[in-house]
Amino acid sequence: MLQHDNTDIFETCRPRLLGLAYRILGSRADAEDAVQDTFIKWQNYQQKVAHKKIDNPSAWLMTACTRRSIDLLRSAHRARVDYVGSWLPEPLHMTTNHETAHETDSQLQLASSLSTAFMLMLERLTPKERAAYLLHDIFDLSYGEISSMLALQEATCRKLVSRAKGQIDKNKVRSRTPVERQEKLLSAFQQAITTGTATQLATLLSDDIRLSTDGGGKVQALLETLHGKGNVISFLAERLYVWWASYDWVTAEINGTRGFFLQKDSEILAGVTFAYSESGDVTDIYIMRNPDKLRHMPPENVH
Repeated sequence: MLQHDNTDIFETCRPRLLGLAYRILGSRADAEDAVQDTFIKWQNYQQKVAHKKIDNPSAWLMTACTRRSIDLLRSAHRARVDYVGSWLPEPLHMTTNHETAHETDSQLQLASSLSTAFMLMLERLTPKERAAYLLHDIFDLSYGEISSMLALQEATCRKLVSRAKGQIDKNKVRSRTPVERQEKLLSAFQQAITTGTATQLATLLSDDIRLSTDGGGKVQALLETLHGKGNVISFLAERLYVWWASYDWVTAEINGTRGFFLQKDSEILAGVTFAYSESGDVTDIYIMRNPDKLRHMPPENVH
């Protein structure tokens, strides 16, 4: 019975653990590893102290998952130094439909913390800044709880969160763009590539827009970020028009915003997401081409 109860407790916490690990690591595969390692540690610990009840299993699991994720992130950062081309976080195909009117503000805030722009902003933080910020601002834990999880003084945790917030707030990567605006962009983007005409799309892009593609050195992709409206429009309407016009377009909820998966013969060949300014202009286009990051795209239960 104890084994069954422990598994039930873990499965209840699993979506929250996966959401934390993914935000720390930017990789679904690595997040799954972190959560699985946490489960093994949980089972082993329970077997050693079967006579002792853990007062707060959720806190224990969050602590173990956070520490494991930080360890994996340090290893991942070393690998990303040698990454070929732009590194983008692994896309998450969400089950949540943000067109409904039934979502709470907290749900929308959680979705904003999964966006590609937000995940890339987190990459600029140290591992402990990243973890402390996520635990405090996304998962609503107190500084006392974070202090225990990270084995740091509470004052140190406050400084970590403050530094992280300064970076994130300055770059305004958690603003929410109305669905109607997102849908208008998707329509114009698809039209530009399937027809080679980008007149409508041009009106929705910021002048200093950036376009980044992640091929991971495995498929053809831009090695450098493309800057400026003229360069981006030319790339989309002239080059992607030739390559992508015949693909099947699937509109999807990706990392909390509206985007596309492009496929041929049921194989997903690309994922596209966008970032927006507070005024609604598109500031970034992110194209995922790395087949390792597109291989498993079922809907995710991430909170």
